[in-house]
Amino acid sequence: MKSNTNFDGKSDTFARNIYGTTKGRIRLAVLSRDIDELLADLPDRPLRILDAGGGFGPLSQPLAARGHKVVLCDLSGEMLALAKEQVAEKGLLAQFEFIQAPIQSLTVEDLGQFDLILCHAVLEWVQEQAQLLACLQALLADGGHLSLMFYNRDGLLYHSLVMGHFDYVHANLVKKRRQKLTPGWPCKPDEVYRWLDELGFVITGRSGVRVIHDYMVEKRIKVEQADEVIAMELAHARQAPFMHLGRYIHVLAKKAG
Repeated sequence: MKSNTNFDGKSDTFARNIYGTTKGRIRLAVLSRDIDELLADLPDRPLRILDAGGGFGPLSQPLAARGHKVVLCDLSGEMLALAKEQVAEKGLLAQFEFIQAPIQSLTVEDLGQFDLILCHAVLEWVQEQAQLLACLQALLADGGHLSLMFYNRDGLLYHSLVMGHFDYVHANLVKKRRQKLTPGWPCKPDEVYRWLDELGFVITGRSGVRVIHDYMVEKRIKVEQADEVIAMELAHARQAPFMHLGRYIHVLAKKAG
């Protein structure tokens, strides 16, 4: 499988730019709400969770604190070192197993299957996306749940149109020069939904992530009224047409069986 991106050398920049800003708070707020609601409907027992390409584990750390067992897999040794440091500070090392490897190298024979798989902001960094989803499907137990967040090509296209970046649109959203933190393969939602259906998944929920933030003209509001921005994001994340215009789309899907 081609073009797995390693964030070694960029881990501090990634953590700061993604999670140290209003847009990072929006991501955590939407994902946390969706996953909390999912867990409320599942049996009250410790779950086996795979955080696939999870970086330093901003979503899986709170789940481990609730008693769930987590396997955190990432290509970046720097990200995993940061995860271990944070997990140790919280007294959660016994809840975690850390694996530095591509997701595609994980096997059921080595790890068994999981009740819940988190795969957030990973798919858009992989060229062969359908194959990655097939790998995750194999690692998920029958009746298990997938939490998948991907970079939304439709949202990227609309944002480019609104901003008047017509050269970029004419170039089929391919930049002349690659930026370090810009994904190479934005995902077409209908394509992702089709792949999930073909793999035997049933979509149980969808939310847009940053459905408002990235279109705001007054940039100062993103900082000065961050709490209100987040509240508005949560209020509109599941509503059409806003959901479809999010910079990311979060999908919850259940594996048949």
